Amino acid sequence: MAILGDLIAAFGLLTRLPLPKARSVSPMAAGVWAWPLAGLVVGLIGAAVYSLAWHWHLSPCLAALLSVIAMVIATGGFHEDGLADSADGIGGGATAERRLAIMKDSRIGSFGALALIASIGLRVGALAQIADPRFVFPALIVAGMAGRAAMPGVVLLSKPAKPGGLAAALGALDRKRVWGGWVIALLLSLLALHGHHLLPVIVVTMILVLAMVALGRRMLGGYTGDTLGATEQLTECAVLLVLASAS
Repeated sequence: MAILGDLIAAFGLLTRLPLPKARSVSPMAAGVWAWPLAGLVVGLIGAAVYSLAWHWHLSPCLAALLSVIAMVIATGGFHEDGLADSADGIGGGATAERRLAIMKDSRIGSFGALALIASIGLRVGALAQIADPRFVFPALIVAGMAGRAAMPGVVLLSKPAKPGGLAAALGALDRKRVWGGWVIALLLSLLALHGHHLLPVIVVTMILVLAMVALGRRMLGGYTGDTLGATEQLTECAVLLVLASAS
């Protein structure tokens, strides 16, 4: 039952998928090991939509766009919202306090809009270049897992930028649970890619984690829920680009 509670906590946080009822749901941080599994399921949804569109003889570009839209619906745009808020705050504020205030504003600005366009465009373009559903399938699930595995890395290496909000609510993550999630993501990625191109995926994920830690410390004084969402989006884009370049 503890595993089910962890899974519900992870999927309830990172997706908008209908979840089974449980007598008890684990605290938000306890489900961190299952975050990559949430990414895997979202990637499977995107892969299924891509395959259907492909078999309906739509172009790779249209199939990729429908796939990305399906994944955005599955998550409720949760990570995209974080990316947009982070871009607006970091791009539009002169001080850490002002950046955090901008990020708290629900309205989207020009930096946020441009970041969303870039994120969707890069993912659609990468998937369209991979094209073949046999390779799009593993690319989406590996990118989905990598994006969700990157977020706890930022949490472990940094501190919350403000006392309230999602980032502070996570608290101190259990390192064993984080490592458990990373092992799951690594093994499943190894199976999905058959060992091919796994090293560059790992390297680019680590680079994105370190870059977001450094950016958060310099611009905000730490991480926020929004920058964790941005970390997921940037990692997902980077992994898809790596796999597209190898296709």
